[in-house]
Amino acid sequence: MSDAVRWLDRHRGGAAPADVLAFADRLPGVAVREVTGRWRGSELPTGSRLDGLLTAYRWWGKEVLDPDTVHPLLFPDRAGRPRPVDPALAPLGLLRRAPGLVRGRPARLAFTAVRPLLTTRRPAARLRTVVHRGVPTAALVYDRLPVVDVFRRVTPDLLLGLMDLRGLPDPFAFLLERDS
Repeated sequence: MSDAVRWLDRHRGGAAPADVLAFADRLPGVAVREVTGRWRGSELPTGSRLDGLLTAYRWWGKEVLDPDTVHPLLFPDRAGRPRPVDPALAPLGLLRRAPGLVRGRPARLAFTAVRPLLTTRRPAARLRTVVHRGVPTAALVYDRLPVVDVFRRVTPDLLLGLMDLRGLPDPFAFLLERDS
């Protein structure tokens, strides 16, 4: 077991933002071609105001068909199959200013009710190489949102993601595990 995997095992319940960034800085970048596939997502709590939101809404993960065909948000349909949802419809302003409002049961039930209407076949992001904190690495660039997800490799089948959202002071951290 690598040091990076051991670090994650010790911190899956959460870590301070500075500790997660220091951990990310020790990890290698990821080539765009390495991110192709379907990835199961989970949050890595850091005290971000967004912590717990994706989990509460049953976020499944991400899917990368090729560098220009990316589904950044997969949620399960009623049968439990992951389906792409258009992220452009996410209320980012509300998420930044008042995340507590979208944490409540009424908001989650409303999302569950309208989720079938939000599914899409159209890609909503692209993968590009960016330099993040001095390291060239793959990044998922959303088409219609001020969001960039930057990746670092923990193992070939496990990535650390840092969501950079304009107006969010610290990145939101998550993990992606390749779906077999």
